[in-house]
Amino acid sequence: MFIVEETIAGTDAVQIPKQRGESLLDAAVRYAEERHWDVVPGTWLDAVDGSHRCSCGDAACPAPGAHPARPDWMSEATGSATVARRMWQERPTASILLPTGLTFDTVSVPETAGFLALARMRRMELTLGPVTLTPDRRMEFFVLPGAAAKVPDLLRRLGWAPSSLDLTVRGEGDFVAAPPTRVGSRGAVQWACRPTVANRWLPDAEELMSPLAYACGRDR
Repeated sequence: MFIVEETIAGTDAVQIPKQRGESLLDAAVRYAEERHWDVVPGTWLDAVDGSHRCSCGDAACPAPGAHPARPDWMSEATGSATVARRMWQERPTASILLPTGLTFDTVSVPETAGFLALARMRRMELTLGPVTLTPDRRMEFFVLPGAAAKVPDLLRRLGWAPSSLDLTVRGEGDFVAAPPTRVGSRGAVQWACRPTVANRWLPDAEELMSPLAYACGRDR
């Protein structure tokens, strides 16, 4: 269940829904069942000497509890709610990873640029897909697959050199961590725009690129 619990300061005071009472298992099953997204169980957090460390064993892990648990992680990807339930019953604290490049890509921007872009998109009445907010202060905009190949040219057409903006695309072979996955002690991934019936059909990256590029340019 999603509950709008707080308003995070930002452009036009964008509201962030926070998850309460939903287990990783329930969320993984719901993503597979309702959104038809492939899900993969990733690493998890272990309590060690009063702190939480990544199950990978690396004390300096850059994304503790929120990355693939094995090199061939894609072989575990499933769109079956039944299989997802079984996998998280076996590993109830495993993070939820969503492979990109299959049913969606994501456009990743800094949090401040993401809030600015969201406000502009709403004023422009653009159709948004889901958007996550990560503890690393990034926002991931879900778009149709194929964005990774399009975005560099789209940015150039808008007058931006791709290397000049803090804007990246996650496509084939990559992943995003899904709510309510926790990233070490930094907090949990949240939905800035939660998945709903209204955004089941994702926008093309081209539809969102102008406000995203503008926001990233302002955020430099």
